[in-house]
Amino acid sequence: MMSEMLMHPGIILILVGLLAMIAPKCVRKVLLAVGPLAALYVAFNLQLGTDVSIDFVRGYKLGILHVDKLSWIFTFIFSVLALISGIYACHNENRMEALCAMAYAGCAIGVTLAKDWLTLIFFWEAMAVTSVFLVWCKNSKVSRRAGFRYLLVHMLGGNLLLAGIFLHLGHGGDPTITNLVNGPHDYTYWLMLVGICVNVAMPPVNAWLVDAYANSTITGGVFMSCLTTKVAVYALLRVFAGSELIMWGGVLMALYGACYAIMENDMRRLLAHHIISQTGFMVAGAGIGTGLAMNGATAHAFCDILFKSLLFMCAGAIMYATGIGHINKLGNMAKKMPFVCICFFAAAFSISGIPLFNGFISKAITVNAAYAAGQGMVYTLLEIASIGTFLSIPLKMGYFIFLRKDDKGAEIKTQLPINMKVAMGMGAFLCFLYGVCPGLLYQYLPFEAPAYHPFLPEHILQYVQMLGMAMVPFMMFLSHMEPHTAISLDTDWFYRKPFAFVVKETSMLFCALCSALGSAWQVMYEKFMELTANPMEFLDARPFHKRKKYNPENYRTAIADPMMITLTVLGCAIGYLVAHLKSL
Repeated sequence: MMSEMLMHPGIILILVGLLAMIAPKCVRKVLLAVGPLAALYVAFNLQLGTDVSIDFVRGYKLGILHVDKLSWIFTFIFSVLALISGIYACHNENRMEALCAMAYAGCAIGVTLAKDWLTLIFFWEAMAVTSVFLVWCKNSKVSRRAGFRYLLVHMLGGNLLLAGIFLHLGHGGDPTITNLVNGPHDYTYWLMLVGICVNVAMPPVNAWLVDAYANSTITGGVFMSCLTTKVAVYALLRVFAGSELIMWGGVLMALYGACYAIMENDMRRLLAHHIISQTGFMVAGAGIGTGLAMNGATAHAFCDILFKSLLFMCAGAIMYATGIGHINKLGNMAKKMPFVCICFFAAAFSISGIPLFNGFISKAITVNAAYAAGQGMVYTLLEIASIGTFLSIPLKMGYFIFLRKDDKGAEIKTQLPINMKVAMGMGAFLCFLYGVCPGLLYQYLPFEAPAYHPFLPEHILQYVQMLGMAMVPFMMFLSHMEPHTAISLDTDWFYRKPFAFVVKETSMLFCALCSALGSAWQVMYEKFMELTANPMEFLDARPFHKRKKYNPENYRTAIADPMMITLTVLGCAIGYLVAHLKSL
């Protein structure tokens, strides 16, 4: 059994995290860099068709390691992320953060390799628990509140998914994870769909993402930017591919995130909005459901993990060196941090879909798959979302952080450790490598589909024209594009205003009712105890004569308390029977 466990890259990462927590600092650095390399080696060499199960209860087998084309490619890229992010975090002295980061990545791989529903939900919930500590490890008031919110939302989504799974299995459903789109769209279906959509951050349940990711630790944010939402994308591809509802939900995400990112001033909040936007492309591809579209969603998830982690690494490097996270307080960073500038623009060009970078080869598949499937409106809206991405990251962040001459007084207070530069260099190299050699990725795409050739002249010309049109208004209105310090509330408004009011008033009403019921019960209890404190008074026919208030500390008879307890239990039993009979 131990040898089978060591075949599982997720288990290897969890073990690496446990060892890193107890190891000395010098050993921990080696573990965070070399340990994920072992997981990556095992992941790359997983054979298609590998199936490892362990006995559970009543003949149920937990499929902990099931390898097909879809699970393999997600496992591989999650292992690559763990390696790059582990190197980026080598300098970190927080043992708990090291444990939770590696365990978080390991649990994400556990979801992708799960064959049955129970194994999936186990690792799904473990992801929520381990990742929340990456927020709490920042150890600030804001991060603690954001972490509690993150945990509550994910526990809600996880419980909905769990309820759907239990109902599915209880009704004799297949324990193996399968596509549910063609089955009955009953409450089981909707519970599971909503549970997954919470993790994918589909509006209106998206505010947790921006709040938590922007308030996590610097190194923890790199892990969080890529795992939770991509695992949810994997689940949608596996379970709900071909759903028109999630197709339009993906379009909404792509537009929503791009629009709000343009208005953001905080670097990591801006990038968090783009997690929603880019994940929207993947969700739309899963919803379209053709082989080409699902390959596009898979490819874009693969590429997004590379360029999004690199963007968070660059933002984290700036925050580490300067202590500043707001765009309006930065400037001329290309001169002060040239290596970070190069890495940033490699990631920015990738996320914008500029030719020769990996985002171009993945985004082009997804967008053109919508057109090929006859979804002209989806195609148009996704193209508009791409323009929003170009405006907010290469143009807005690139200019105001790196290219404008006014440095706003930002100073380099701390030099970057070499491990951070190595990790960023690896990420930038992979963004460029997969951009110029798309066959390295295309050969592993899991679904049957016609061959796609991204470097056709019409494709390149289309993207160059689109991005050129976005640059013109940016330069024309450059003076009005200056980031501002105001907070741009999205769906948070509903939680902070009407929803908060309803919750507050409902809670106060509930507390008042509980208090009133408790007070009434206390009065009844005391009166009963007064009447039964001395049963001999009933024999004297003087049960209601004036007496001192009953005080249980002064005296207590053997009959009074048991009588009260018995009557209480009897009353509860009668209430239960009445309710049960009514339900029948």
